[in-house]
Amino acid sequence: MAKPTISLKARALRYLSMREHSRMELMRKLSRYVQEGDDIVAVLDWLEASKFLSQERFSESLVHRRASRFGNSRILMELQSHGIGGDAISTIKTQLADGEVGRAREVWRKKFDHQPIDANERVKQMRFLLQRGFSHRAVQAAIKGAREEECDVDQDDTGESFS
Repeated sequence: MAKPTISLKARALRYLSMREHSRMELMRKLSRYVQEGDDIVAVLDWLEASKFLSQERFSESLVHRRASRFGNSRILMELQSHGIGGDAISTIKTQLADGEVGRAREVWRKKFDHQPIDANERVKQMRFLLQRGFSHRAVQAAIKGAREEECDVDQDDTGESFS
């Protein structure tokens, strides 16, 4: 007995039940299963009209998943690769800009948790954060801020060093 084929709509709903997808990503996934008489665009339009597919929810979901590990430029580039653009990108960009230094400091702390000993190690730490998509300004502030926190811990209330 042959397996019953799953309709494009059912397949799309199954994908969307697992996580949010962009319209472009869902179209790519569904295109493998198109049979004669199927209309992907109509299915995607129905999903958007029924509020099952939302570019805003997808953007928020992707930013939430990536923000703790990556910088603004990497997140924005990934959003653009999923077909998100225009006003949505500019809105997300302003939201991400506020916390980039703090996020860079957390990523740095998880990976290194110590100040660079020499110039080579400093370059290594900076390159790591830059490859994660953090801006040069955020990378410098994260490493400098961590150095200042370390200095604050080494001093007591009178300002004298414990050394």
